[in-house]
Amino acid sequence: MAGQVLLVEDEPNIIEAIKFILSRDGWDVQTHSNGVDAADVVRTRQPDVLILDVMLPGRSGYDILRELRDDSAYSELPILMLTARGQTKDREMAERAGVSQFMTKPFSNAEMLEAVRRLTEA
Repeated sequence: MAGQVLLVEDEPNIIEAIKFILSRDGWDVQTHSNGVDAADVVRTRQPDVLILDVMLPGRSGYDILRELRDDSAYSELPILMLTARGQTKDREMAERAGVSQFMTKPFSNAEMLEAVRRLTEA
């Protein structure tokens, strides 16, 4: 098995697509759709990689990212942030908060698979 991915995303079509892409490659993909308790879910599930949407119900992905990076246990967790808004300021905000990689929607299957593989190579 390649490892465990936690996908925090609220769009069913994106969840289904990412689960399919990564599961086919041997990843164990777990999902969560609420921003309010997403950081707690990360702490409980201990994923190898976190895929985090920016716009979530209850709390933004940026806030979740900052909370995890402020926790020494998760300061090095590979985090791939997804957003439909690919503007420079969005990317810069994510980088300042400590994102490992930033990806805009829509993305290709190959891009997603390559990004997750690359994040776990270190």
